[in-house]
Amino acid sequence: MAELIKPKTVQIKDVDGNLHTFVISRLPAVDSREILAKYPVSNIPKLGEYHASVEAMRLLMSYVAVPLDHGDQRLVTRELIDNHVPDGEALLRLEFAMLEYNTSFFGNGGPSTFFEGLVKKHLPLVIQTLMASLPQSLVRDLQAGPSSKPQ
Repeated sequence: MAELIKPKTVQIKDVDGNLHTFVISRLPAVDSREILAKYPVSNIPKLGEYHASVEAMRLLMSYVAVPLDHGDQRLVTRELIDNHVPDGEALLRLEFAMLEYNTSFFGNGGPSTFFEGLVKKHLPLVIQTLMASLPQSLVRDLQAGPSSKPQ
């Protein structure tokens, strides 16, 4: 397995606010292209495929390591990710740290600005999809709003 490129130590918070240390790295060009091509589209509901999202995340995490007494352990399998990343929130923070470290074109705010733009653009589609899956009586209640009085 190739060495990490420009390794950088980062602290990532878990859902309880505890800090965990990881070593992130730059991505090789071809893997970077694959990850960056999959991330935005595969994570949009109804448009993306969850399998592609997981595949991109696992490839991304293979360039992350955990410092251990006997050396750094790369997170190259699902089991290693589950054993060393404490929860889903920490995993998302770690993914964002990797995306931010590996790109400069997400906008001035890094990945958060890029994903915020995606949310603003696709939020109506997400809401429409969710509303279509709800029972009609609940949709009527939601559209009426909290200040409406039942008739």
